Amino acid sequence: MLMRTDPFRELDRLAQQMMGSGTWSRPSVMPMDAYREGDEYVVAFDLPGVASDAIDIDVERNMLTVKAERRPVAKSDEVQIELSERPLGVFSRQIVLADTLDTEQIQADYDAGVLTLRIPIAERAKPRKITVGVGSRRQEIPG
Repeated sequence: MLMRTDPFRELDRLAQQMMGSGTWSRPSVMPMDAYREGDEYVVAFDLPGVASDAIDIDVERNMLTVKAERRPVAKSDEVQIELSERPLGVFSRQIVLADTLDTEQIQADYDAGVLTLRIPIAERAKPRKITVGVGSRRQEIPG
């Protein structure tokens, strides 16, 4: 077995042990990226090791809430843990969405530990051309 000592990793591990991992009342934050791609707003969350049935996505008005729980892998009594650095527990993130997004049409996909939400831009918020009409009533001024 290879043993490697990293004082900063040990400090992080001790801090994590003291603070504990996330719980439903105090979840840990999950990293994310957000960007616009054409007529969609895309939000990607890193959730490695989380089962798809342990992800909960809620939208209330313009508040998007994503919660996920990384559960321990079931182990037999004969297994002795040598090292455990992967955090377990609950992760959560809340995002306030703009009124220009169509929250009724959100699509969610989970692949390779990344949860990707695609939120379309609402039709009313898309740029549009307005044609200028010519008045249909012309009046001649007698002179």
